[in-house]
Amino acid sequence: MADAADHRAVARVLRSAPSVVIGSHVDPDGDAVGSCLGLARALDRARIPCEVVLASGLSVPTTYAFLPGADRFRDPATVAAPAVFVALDSPELRRLGAAEDLARSASTIVMIDHHPDAVPEGHVNVFDSTAAATGCLVWELLAHLDVTADAEIASCLYTALLTDTGRFSYSNTTPDALRTAAAMVEAGADPSGLFVATYENRSAAAQRLIGLTLERITPVNGGLVAYSWVTAEDFASTGALPEEAENLIDHVRALRGVDVVLLAKTDGKTVKGSLRAKTDTDVGAVARRFGGGGHRAAAGFTFAGDLDSLLAEMLPHLPGGGR
Repeated sequence: MADAADHRAVARVLRSAPSVVIGSHVDPDGDAVGSCLGLARALDRARIPCEVVLASGLSVPTTYAFLPGADRFRDPATVAAPAVFVALDSPELRRLGAAEDLARSASTIVMIDHHPDAVPEGHVNVFDSTAAATGCLVWELLAHLDVTADAEIASCLYTALLTDTGRFSYSNTTPDALRTAAAMVEAGADPSGLFVATYENRSAAAQRLIGLTLERITPVNGGLVAYSWVTAEDFASTGALPEEAENLIDHVRALRGVDVVLLAKTDGKTVKGSLRAKTDTDVGAVARRFGGGGHRAAAGFTFAGDLDSLLAEMLPHLPGGGR
């Protein structure tokens, strides 16, 4: 658990703030969206005025539009400088994208994050790399705000936890994570309904994109690594939205016998890569070699070049790379 003193400091800042803006990282995932909406609902209940902004895109990803309050996200360019900006699930302020300038204009910056490479750029920081999701840290904050979770808060934060643990299947599915999930269910989160809304509500276009990804799975490094890729043209040909590619890597990860998998999204000039480890390989360290970062078992990066160039540079750093 995060240091209670840090949570108390955040609560003090929020209670005295005349205005609060909440934001997260570019290309928001379930933890980012769920944490933002869960905290916003908690501040509503504490009668603390707040707004929620996007770091990228014009609206919340369609994959999380089912969450309560999803329509409250705003373009940061339309929001006035706040007294307090709360950066959630963003290890560096630069990851706030279009909202970075707004964050830096705030009198006080609060950062709440669970990435091991988080940089303490806030005036008040709550960092805990042992937390399964940033949503868990927001859940801990509720008590310090004297807020009792309702079904909406619990649903948002449960979704944050559900997605960042890979449906409670990744190595960060700890006893603490499961106890927190149980508390969220007791507060009104519906595990079955949220699972269906998150993972079994995909478009036919997204299913076609999965098919392309599966067809392209390529084992390398003596079978210890596998990669696949999607291109900008694939989104156009299938009709899939970019946010519908968020969980594609899990389909690659299902391959038997691999230690690490890579999913590359490429336009021929730049590769946005995701890495997942099934063993104790530290893919976060590999991602940092390429200007990215993340967790030990899950990380991402952006590479200037094509896929072949990336593979030539990265595969030697992955299991079996010396073969």
